[in-house]
Amino acid sequence: MFNFSTNQNQLPLKRLFLCSTIFLAALSGTAVAQVKPVAQLTKYVDPYIGTGFHGHVFLGADVPFGAVQLGPVNLSEGWDWCSGYHYSDSTITGFSHTHLSGTGIGDLGDIAIMPVTGNVKLTKGRAGDEQSGYYSLFSHNDEVAKPGYYSVKLKRYGIQAELTASKRVGFHQYTFPAGRESKIIVDLRPGIGWDLATETYLHQENATTVSGYRYSKGWAKDQRIYFTAVFSKPIKQFMVYDSTLVKQGTEIKGRFVKGVALFDTKDGEKISLKVAVSPVSIENAKLNMKAEIPGWDFAKQVSLANDAWNTELSRIVIKATDPEKMKIFYTALYHTMIAPSVFNDVNGDYLGTDKKVYKNAPFTNYTTFSLWDTYRAAHPLLTLINSEKTGDVINTMLAIYQQQGKLPVWHLMGNETNCMVGNPALPVIADAYLKGIKGFDKDLAYEAMKSTGMKDDRGLSLLKKYGFIPADSVVENVAMGLEYAIADWSLAQVAKKRGNVADYAYWSKRGQNYRNYFDKSTHFMRGRVSDDKWRTPFNPFSATHEKDDFTEGNAWQYTWLVPQDVEGLIELQGGNRPFEAKLDSLFVAEGDMGGSSSPDISGLIGQYAHGNEPSHHIAYLYGYLGKPAKTADKVRFIMDSLYTDKFDGLCGNEDVGQMSAWFVFSALGFYPVNPVNGMYVFGSPVVNEATLNVGKGKTFSLSVKNNSKINKYIQSVVLNGKAYTKAYIMHSDLVKGGKMTIVMGAQPSATWGTKETDRAYSIAK
Repeated sequence: MFNFSTNQNQLPLKRLFLCSTIFLAALSGTAVAQVKPVAQLTKYVDPYIGTGFHGHVFLGADVPFGAVQLGPVNLSEGWDWCSGYHYSDSTITGFSHTHLSGTGIGDLGDIAIMPVTGNVKLTKGRAGDEQSGYYSLFSHNDEVAKPGYYSVKLKRYGIQAELTASKRVGFHQYTFPAGRESKIIVDLRPGIGWDLATETYLHQENATTVSGYRYSKGWAKDQRIYFTAVFSKPIKQFMVYDSTLVKQGTEIKGRFVKGVALFDTKDGEKISLKVAVSPVSIENAKLNMKAEIPGWDFAKQVSLANDAWNTELSRIVIKATDPEKMKIFYTALYHTMIAPSVFNDVNGDYLGTDKKVYKNAPFTNYTTFSLWDTYRAAHPLLTLINSEKTGDVINTMLAIYQQQGKLPVWHLMGNETNCMVGNPALPVIADAYLKGIKGFDKDLAYEAMKSTGMKDDRGLSLLKKYGFIPADSVVENVAMGLEYAIADWSLAQVAKKRGNVADYAYWSKRGQNYRNYFDKSTHFMRGRVSDDKWRTPFNPFSATHEKDDFTEGNAWQYTWLVPQDVEGLIELQGGNRPFEAKLDSLFVAEGDMGGSSSPDISGLIGQYAHGNEPSHHIAYLYGYLGKPAKTADKVRFIMDSLYTDKFDGLCGNEDVGQMSAWFVFSALGFYPVNPVNGMYVFGSPVVNEATLNVGKGKTFSLSVKNNSKINKYIQSVVLNGKAYTKAYIMHSDLVKGGKMTIVMGAQPSATWGTKETDRAYSIAK
């Protein structure tokens, strides 16, 4: 189904030096880092990884967690163009300032800029006919992509386009050829995927400045973005258009407006353009530009963006024998840092879910919360290496709760999309609460979790009434119910932490509702119609997208979605041996899912689907059985087979960092099966050394001895000088700082991690 490419070039690995702990106060033209990180880790990042197959990743210039993702948009549309760009394409219609990364649904693509020469039609055009519009062909040979920088040559015009960015400003540099009239198009009509402009506005303020806004609807129903654009050279003439009809004057409001700035240029002359964005106003966009990129030094901003990425990537400094693994690891870490994206201005202002402007917020507001995906590993990774940012992520969620009456489900640009199932904000907040993350109101967090869990929408009223969601009432009911059980269990642990006995009992009971979906006659989770009746017919292989009892999966995959109570699931399967046999079967079972299954069900190993998130914890379940070697077998195979350093190097949607977070954790040798109890279950590390910045000036160092493709089994572990036999390590141990040494071998250990007292467990003791 897809190409598992391998790296044919084995280059000698240059030595990495441990990075100094350096933090940029802000990424802006006024806040220049005085000391650069020693380790230049950006050289290992390949932004093309995941731009092919179904990875859907963003390609372009950005900085960590920035509001601006400035990159090319292809002419083609469809599922594989959710980010606007796919490696198979050779067309560019412009460079837009907002993009999603790996979502599986297309949106954004705001404020498209396209440099051209000569007379062109003011539409994107039709494939195969460049003269039908303004798009241009390009070649990958003429592209350069690295963190914070993108360049490409537009073949049609002979224009060299270069892009970089700060958090809220996109910085363009275009080198024009000789002999033809040079133009830069500002097109407010185009969006990506479902996005459709509803009202747009452009105004030339002076000889070098154009400002405006773009309102649109799409996946997010009411999007608003304001901008100001400043050119490095006075505009010879600025013309405005209502769609393709030229209008008088230099100001226009309409649905599909665009502007064309004309310039006289010499051969090789560069024209730069800075575009600052704001969710609030044009004036705030101007503030953002003044604060972040006040000058015109393009190379300096490229360097600042590179420094920002090196600082963030240096939160984990690794060594690995295989250069391919270095590239995959740091590209994965890079992908986990594209979102959540900043959604406020330098003065703290932001647009709330209720469409009110909140002034001077005391926290950094974020957007792009793909929580059904990211609660599993991407958010736990943030709590481990970037806990100070986690506090503001939680503050954002609590503000959303206050504005819309419930915690976010899948939040985008101040909009609730209600995409996917469950209450995935609850595990994220519970995890931060239980780990002692500071900087947010714990009482408000508890209130928000309880209030959200007690809503009646999205199947909750039925769940509260029956203990399950009847299959004849709501589609995707099994997935919905299993996800609610995870969220409810998470809330129960917070109640326990607070000493609230009654709440703990109530939410713990709801956390056990997963049992109501387990059919003891088939040993699968399946749709239940009533207390004594299951949905029939039943085929555990079958998957009908958005029309059956599961969400992007089947019974084989969802039967394991009980990370909050693995012991309870083992009991339902009949004990350790039947559970292990069933788990073994998952990875070899073959069956027809049918012609209407979701394309998200990818990266198949038997019926294990690594391309979709509900499977991500499953390989680590052997650690609960005292069989860590089986986990090692599976996770090594996944890392070696389903992650490569090629453009098709992801086996499914990146899903806003979750696919990559799985690799980051697994490469280090452990993974948060239960995303709330602070436990990481050991697997099989592929790094030789790692130093994690775990906050408060502390580091946790990992040294892996005798590591190789053959030596994939952990033989022994030493933690801070003492033998460590457990098949897991706790978050509380990691954040204390220290040193862990793991010795690997070619054969499974008969003793390490196998004793009952050393096995992973669900509720921290």
